[in-house]
Amino acid sequence: MRSIRSIMASSTAIAVATAGLFIAPAAFAQDETAQNSAALGEIVVTAQRREENLQDVPLSVTAVSGDQLDALTAGGVDIRGMSGRVPSLLVESSFGRTFPRFYIRGLGNTDFDFNASQPVSLIYDDVVLENPILKGFPIFDMERVEVLRGPQGTLFGRNTTAGIVKFDSVKPSDVAGGYGKISYGRFNAINAEGGFGGPLGEKVSVRVSGMYQTQDDYIDNVLPAKTTQDAFEGYKEYAARIQFLIKPSDDFDILLTGQFRSLDGTARVFRANVFTRGQEGMNANFDRYRVSTDGKNEQRVDTQNMTARMTYDAGPLSFVSVTSYWKGDATSVGDVDGGFGANFLPPNLYGPGEIPFTAETRDSVPNLTQFTQEFRIASNTDGPLSYQAGVFYFDEELEIVSENYATLGDPNNAVDGVNILVSQVQDSKAYGVFGSMTYQLTDKFSVTGGLRYNDDNRDFVAVRSKDSQFPSFLQNPLGTVRRDVSDNNLTWDLSGTYAATDDVNLYARVARGYRAPSIQGRILFPPATATPLESGVTVGKSETITSYESGIKSTLLDGRARFNINSFYYELKDAQLTAVGGGVNANRLINADMVRGYGFEADIEFKPVPQLLLTAGLSYNNTSIQDTGLTTAACGATRVDTFPNVSLCTPLDPVVVAAAPFSAAIVNIDGNSLPQSPKWIANWTARYGVPVGNGEVYAFTDWAYRSKINFFLYESVEFQDKRMLEGGVRIGYKTDAFDISAFVRNITKDTSAVGGIDFNNLTGFVNEPRIWGVEAGFKF
Repeated sequence: MRSIRSIMASSTAIAVATAGLFIAPAAFAQDETAQNSAALGEIVVTAQRREENLQDVPLSVTAVSGDQLDALTAGGVDIRGMSGRVPSLLVESSFGRTFPRFYIRGLGNTDFDFNASQPVSLIYDDVVLENPILKGFPIFDMERVEVLRGPQGTLFGRNTTAGIVKFDSVKPSDVAGGYGKISYGRFNAINAEGGFGGPLGEKVSVRVSGMYQTQDDYIDNVLPAKTTQDAFEGYKEYAARIQFLIKPSDDFDILLTGQFRSLDGTARVFRANVFTRGQEGMNANFDRYRVSTDGKNEQRVDTQNMTARMTYDAGPLSFVSVTSYWKGDATSVGDVDGGFGANFLPPNLYGPGEIPFTAETRDSVPNLTQFTQEFRIASNTDGPLSYQAGVFYFDEELEIVSENYATLGDPNNAVDGVNILVSQVQDSKAYGVFGSMTYQLTDKFSVTGGLRYNDDNRDFVAVRSKDSQFPSFLQNPLGTVRRDVSDNNLTWDLSGTYAATDDVNLYARVARGYRAPSIQGRILFPPATATPLESGVTVGKSETITSYESGIKSTLLDGRARFNINSFYYELKDAQLTAVGGGVNANRLINADMVRGYGFEADIEFKPVPQLLLTAGLSYNNTSIQDTGLTTAACGATRVDTFPNVSLCTPLDPVVVAAAPFSAAIVNIDGNSLPQSPKWIANWTARYGVPVGNGEVYAFTDWAYRSKINFFLYESVEFQDKRMLEGGVRIGYKTDAFDISAFVRNITKDTSAVGGIDFNNLTGFVNEPRIWGVEAGFKF
């Protein structure tokens, strides 16, 4: 195992070597007269809660805006479209548009329960979005998106051990104007978005923005004697935001925001037996546009928000208050077994293959409320010292209802009655006190240090009931389970920045992060033990991470190029991991002694001529679970006595306990990489424009690649995907007033599995199909 010292030495060597490559060329370029050159614009980010040049921020951050952000949202693509478009970032979901799961540097959470804790936090206009149904809020009228990699435990708090994804919407101004765009595409997809605003008077400005997206179902359900054309993957979604900026005086700003989202569509389409035992990749049973299922498939999400941000400039200090209230409800039902009944139709008849028993489940959030309050102060002086300090409070009340509709082999059944119902109520409270300080020691060298105290409490109650008609061998005693968890922790960071030249900055950072304890209580299928309900509710104790990072940020060729690179190493102690699936289709929280990770990230922008802009990003992540005795269930339920080919995958890990009828093998996962953690992520874009008339004809293309992923904590031949490469193209004509274009997403028709269900067959789900369309936009 590589030591911290050797990792950091390697990191420093990379930074210094890279600096040596570019300091001299940068200086040489200063003396050249650049012909036909237009410098890249400065990228302003708020990664440290104040506006700064991205090149001056001592941490690994990527900003997404402009053409790249427009491309990512083309054709109705939701927030999952960001996956792979930023180094070290992956986004996936087994719920579709409802419940995105984020991973940075390999760290994330595959848990599919609605109270799942994630180590990647979303910050939307300065407000943390904790619950998964809030994290899917649409991207529209957005100024920029920032991805901050590595622990962010000082300024942004708990549950940021992996990093944060930060969204900043366009704010009201005293200049009237706006925009609108509408597109039409494949599957009768319509996407409309717009925003406008300006002054309402001398002291008040307003901005109103919204979006509407709709798409027809395009997957046929070929259930025998019950075929339905265009049954799945359609949706309707709309969202709106209104903001009032009130300036009672030149020193006092009040920003009031109200927004909402409403989604009505189909849930993730699960596909039974698209993998073959002992073989890699999807088999001939897979047809992107056909499935055979007897369960319902529907999804609905409604969320609302009100936020007040007040800023008072008192000269040497600014006082900031951010008060936010979110409310929401959601429901999602799907055919978890991916087919119908214990059916044995061969794949060429579009049958789902062998399914030992059915499972159709609904998960709902009848009520979610989240209240947050933050007060902070920030210095405004121009001296060598700048600082911030504040307090934060978080209060969440969450209700979850999970229902099972298993019918044990009725091929004509749709969801028609509840067999098992689990109700969960969770109350979470947290507060933090934090401070951060930057001191300019010399003209070239500055240091930043921060400290935060976190205190978390969570109360949880789960109640499980059942239908008396449910088969006795699957019944379990009734009861109520209560869990209370709490913890407090100090997180911190320390970084230094050295300006090697006017255009090259070197930095190093060490940071400690913390994820609060969490509870998993989705006990629809608890194990049949003496205390089955108790064993179904698991607790993950707090995890802590120590991360080391160093890098270089350079601006080259008279400002026509930017090259940023960093390397990192981290140790995640008591890592919270989710063991999903197994013979009882349960989620279990487990803690690994340690997860170690190391790698690098690079961002490049280059404008060789004014008409051409090139960007690229690359990351390498190596993760390893370090716990010699850690085991998990693998390969789902099996019944090798009666159905020798049913749902038995091929584990690649050492087997501790062999599989028995209707039970999963137990394997050791020490040394495994984390699930949904590709070693390589790469992205690149190119934009070229040719002046024509009062505008330009342009072409823009963007591409994203990720290497192999495993779907679960254990490794198997079947539950993995080798690689994914998706690209998009947009061609159009643009002036200062309008933009008309045609676009294609997933232009190569890449077909990749992005996840699986380890339960009673080899079920998987896949990436989005190729889509295309035309779009018209205007500005005023």
